[in-house]
Amino acid sequence: MTSTDTTREEVVTARRTGTAPRPGSAAAPRVPEQLRGRRSQIRVAVYAEDLILQTGVIQQLRQRPEVELLNESEAGRAEVSLLVVDALTEAVTEHLRRLRLATSGRIGLVVGHFEAGGLQTIVENGVAAVLRRSEADQDRLVHLITALANGEGVMPGDLLGELLDRIGILQRTMLDGRGLTLSTLTAREAEMLKLVAEGFDTSEIAAKTSYSERTVKNVLHEIITRLGLRNRAHAVGYAMRRGLI
Repeated sequence: MTSTDTTREEVVTARRTGTAPRPGSAAAPRVPEQLRGRRSQIRVAVYAEDLILQTGVIQQLRQRPEVELLNESEAGRAEVSLLVVDALTEAVTEHLRRLRLATSGRIGLVVGHFEAGGLQTIVENGVAAVLRRSEADQDRLVHLITALANGEGVMPGDLLGELLDRIGILQRTMLDGRGLTLSTLTAREAEMLKLVAEGFDTSEIAAKTSYSERTVKNVLHEIITRLGLRNRAHAVGYAMRRGLI
């Protein structure tokens, strides 16, 4: 009996008995390394600022068996939500905030230009992995997605260094024994609370900070909710007592 006949016999036997063909035979499928140990594909939803960015990433991921791409109606099932943008703008920050509230999966960011100081914003909005678009080939995209699905984080080296520096600053700037730090408020939050303290209303704060009124309301609501306060006046008093504004 030839090796070809042996292989065919194995396949026929496997079909009849429900057993898998012998590893290494022509009928044994190759399991991608990223899928070994996983019971299924990673469910991924891709978002982008424009159709060209979204289509480009989807076309790269469509070729990979590790990934199950979800359409818009299925996005709530995503294990990983991937947002592809040119830069970290206010609109992108709002999109990240909505994603954090809308999905239980983890969030990754593929970004063209990342300015210094944006790290705190993305961390606050649930981003666990960042990849620069110039480095976003097919393998790196899948690596980022797999890391997110496994509960890991991915950061470019310079951003990781900035993150460690920030942690060091937090440890050195304790305000009291209860663990409050100068970073209890972001720079944007502190700026808006100062304007509230000076008597400005929502529309005036929006005009002075160049944010939309909706963003101003969201930021102030976030402060009140996160710190367990009652209203804007309570937030101002809290921040002033602790030297945060």
